[in-house]
Amino acid sequence: MKSLQQDIQTGEFKNAYLLYGEEAFLKQEYKKRLLKALDPEGDTMNTAVYQGKDIEIGPLIELAETMPFLAERRIIVVEDSGFFKNKCDRLADYMKEMPDYLCMVFVEDQVDKRSRMYKAVGKAGRAVQFAVQDEKALMQWVLGIFSRAGRRITRKDMGSFMSRVGTDMGNIYQEAEKLICYTMGSDRITAQDIEAVCVTQITNKIFEMVRAVAQRDQKRALDLYEDLLALREPPMRILYLLARQFRQLMQTKEMLEEGKGQQEISKTLGVPSFAVRNYVSCVRDYEKERLKKAVEDLTEAEEDVKTGRLGDRLSVELLIVQYSSAI
Repeated sequence: MKSLQQDIQTGEFKNAYLLYGEEAFLKQEYKKRLLKALDPEGDTMNTAVYQGKDIEIGPLIELAETMPFLAERRIIVVEDSGFFKNKCDRLADYMKEMPDYLCMVFVEDQVDKRSRMYKAVGKAGRAVQFAVQDEKALMQWVLGIFSRAGRRITRKDMGSFMSRVGTDMGNIYQEAEKLICYTMGSDRITAQDIEAVCVTQITNKIFEMVRAVAQRDQKRALDLYEDLLALREPPMRILYLLARQFRQLMQTKEMLEEGKGQQEISKTLGVPSFAVRNYVSCVRDYEKERLKKAVEDLTEAEEDVKTGRLGDRLSVELLIVQYSSAI
């Protein structure tokens, strides 16, 4: 990523760029920056965009061979093509001797680094991966957004914000902008502001439902379930997410008993540290055997729904009632 930033800053560009990876927001932001630097005037005559899996290579190469009209370069953007997962030998061969005026920008979710296209981009330019950012990087990024807007936030409230909005950078940015607008005239962002403005992600609502079940707060658990249904979340997906949540809680409980720390648990589960802190807090209300039984019952319920023995909405309701009832 640093090499791409350097090219943008210096204006010394390669003939080809591949932007790929799971972090869609960051990938799209750098695509915009790169295209703006390549073409500050927004010259649509010499810029072409191809999207999707049905791109015809012949016309694309024909355009690439056409010299730019009254401009320094011709820019061709290719998005979601699948060229880096499937064979595209003709384009890979063409890229061995690209004309100096041409810059090709590929934007993909997944790539095969063994493919000829990946190697061709590597020789002609740069392949830049945009992976999901870790908790520390996300927090630093959010702090930068708040700081530029003249806002301060405590570490505790930052943790609350991140727990609520999740790890998707696009969603984080949207929620941060809402907070900045909401706190206009103030230099602080508080827990009350976050509660008032930020939308809790679906997976976080699932966790809150699990916590309510653990605390035997049946009314809150059922209210949260109704909220999810009102958001048109399919009961089968809620059931799946519930099962996954309980599995992660059981794993957390086991790793804590083995003496493992939060960082190790975070790495093993593939979730941010702030999520693990919530898990650790939640499993205090659960015995290991009860967690294990919950996972078994949820797995059985999924099977019952798939085979038609039980309705999806009713199955989730019954499990919530069963596990939130006072002993």
